[in-house]
Amino acid sequence: MKNIQKNIIALVVCVLICFVSMFISDRIQKNFGGTKIEIGTISTEKGDVAYKLYIPTSATENNKAPGVLLLHGYQNDHETSAAYAIELSRRGVVVLAIDEYGHGDTEIPMKERGWTNHKVTVNYGEDSEENKTYIEISGPLRYKVLMNFSSLSFFNDRYSEGSDGSEVSDSAMGGIASYAFLASLPYVDQTRLGISGHSMGTWASWSVAAAYSGAVDENGVDITPKATVLQCGELFRDSVYDNSKYFFNNVLLLQAKYDEFSYFRDYKSFVTDDILDTPLRTEFLGVSKEESEWNTTYGSFSDGSARRIQLLNTNHRLTTHNKEGIATALDWFSDSIGMDPTISSTDQVFMVKEWLVFLSLLSALASMIAVMNILLTLPFFAPISTGIPKREEKSGKKWWKGAVITMAIAALTYPFLTQLGHGLLPLPENIFRMTIGNGFLSWYLVLIIIMLVTTIISWNKAKKRGKAMDYADLGFAGENNPRHFDWNIFLRSIVLVFSMVLFMYLMLFISMKLFTLDFRFIWPFFRLFSLERFVQFLVYFPIFALFFLLNNSKIFSQMRVKETREKGAKAFFISWYHYALCMVGGILLVILIEYIPFFMGIGPGADLLFTPTFGGPFMSLLIVFAPQVVVFSLICTITYRKTGNVFTGALLVATLACWIVTGGSAIL
Repeated sequence: MKNIQKNIIALVVCVLICFVSMFISDRIQKNFGGTKIEIGTISTEKGDVAYKLYIPTSATENNKAPGVLLLHGYQNDHETSAAYAIELSRRGVVVLAIDEYGHGDTEIPMKERGWTNHKVTVNYGEDSEENKTYIEISGPLRYKVLMNFSSLSFFNDRYSEGSDGSEVSDSAMGGIASYAFLASLPYVDQTRLGISGHSMGTWASWSVAAAYSGAVDENGVDITPKATVLQCGELFRDSVYDNSKYFFNNVLLLQAKYDEFSYFRDYKSFVTDDILDTPLRTEFLGVSKEESEWNTTYGSFSDGSARRIQLLNTNHRLTTHNKEGIATALDWFSDSIGMDPTISSTDQVFMVKEWLVFLSLLSALASMIAVMNILLTLPFFAPISTGIPKREEKSGKKWWKGAVITMAIAALTYPFLTQLGHGLLPLPENIFRMTIGNGFLSWYLVLIIIMLVTTIISWNKAKKRGKAMDYADLGFAGENNPRHFDWNIFLRSIVLVFSMVLFMYLMLFISMKLFTLDFRFIWPFFRLFSLERFVQFLVYFPIFALFFLLNNSKIFSQMRVKETREKGAKAFFISWYHYALCMVGGILLVILIEYIPFFMGIGPGADLLFTPTFGGPFMSLLIVFAPQVVVFSLICTITYRKTGNVFTGALLVATLACWIVTGGSAIL
């Protein structure tokens, strides 16, 4: 009875922490009553574009405010733009943050961006067929779309159209319609509009700025963007587009020093001062190579010729929340479209909101553990707790041998298989539509085969030694029925996990309805499902579930350490350390290979070892993926010690991992 009471109290505390944190986060994003927030959709010919609109209470029809359109990066959504949105709206700017094609709640798939049958492997305007830097490509549709992110719909035909009739039709990815919507709001000053985008959103920003270059509305008012801020963007030579038609006002480029994507560092191995001496950069700045410098504004805001490249000591993904970058952007918008001058650009509150939302996320995850502990006391779920079988426990060299092999296999396969699945694995694309999900699918499938083969080998070796393994050794049965896969426990575990996840989903639903905030930290993690995305969850989940069942069997049962069955905090942390190292060690090894040479000023490890083909999205994803796996290892350790089998932990983290991948990331 005391344990039930403790778990009920723990559940109540977790829920309270979650919603109190969300409430304060909501107050911060609303500037404590100084900003109103609206969510909705913008109707276009291709479908609806979802948005989140930040409206300062000072913005009225009689006191019109400047407006800024925010465009997120690949695999993100409108909430990734929240740092900019919060800081701009605090300063009296109306901010429209959208979900671009194939992301978040926007129903239009990413393929509507368009594609061509070629790609450029150096900067646009510096390519040639003779040098094989402009080449024809073939492969799955998603590969063509991904390889054409740099190709923009306003480029000349050589870059925006393919020889097979294909074309990049809307590289703004919903941005053009969204800009028109922002300009039409009665409390927005149409003559004081700006754009900012990150990564994929920078190409969308170029496209929106081009679409409205010299544009006027039905009343003859000039609605040309007065400023564009590129957060890790690509620059182009003048020959790429017709300069007599397009003019880009007051462009700021925020350059991440450790950008994992080669095209955002001009296809160089590392960002050095030499980059500023190239025609690509000097043309952009409008100066000679002797004059070009970091963190220096050239040109004039009054005629739109202002240019600046701000070098930030950060990497690609963290640029969206870099304080120096945001301060520079705020000053840039202040000089170009005007903002409340009473708040300094260094006075920033956005990270308080991010940490509070992160606390909410952790509280929601912890609440599921409390729910599990309560449900396991009920007669239906009680059989799940079989107790840890009294079997061989690994230690010393024997454990480390298995751990090193496990980590090495993960590290060696990750760069190749994730990129293979991401672009080239021949999957039926009308079924497997999650682009980043296909990368993990490819990796998991190969690891599943490896785990099955090695388990069979271990099974046969044990049989020959006269110490036959059973299903309790694998974590698939309890001590009372070790010779058979325990379907009774497995099916009850499915119901248990469903109940736990349903509780967390209910918390998320309440949070979204009350506070328009989901569970994340900077990047999307857990979002509400649309029907389309839930179907994708069902498509990917069987592979995720099989992977984590085998993975937990290998790490938690076949490599079980003696501290697992011991009580106390010390025993828990020792066992968690061992299991976490096996689960995340390979990923940490890849991180070291990628970033040690990068931080030494040589270049990203994946680019140097395997060419830039294996850099980019899955390398930059490591800083998100590694902490995620650490949390998964904690969940699995808790559930394994509680139940004695791998079912609950494996099914739970499989559900969470699949939810993260399918809930809001890019869909083809």
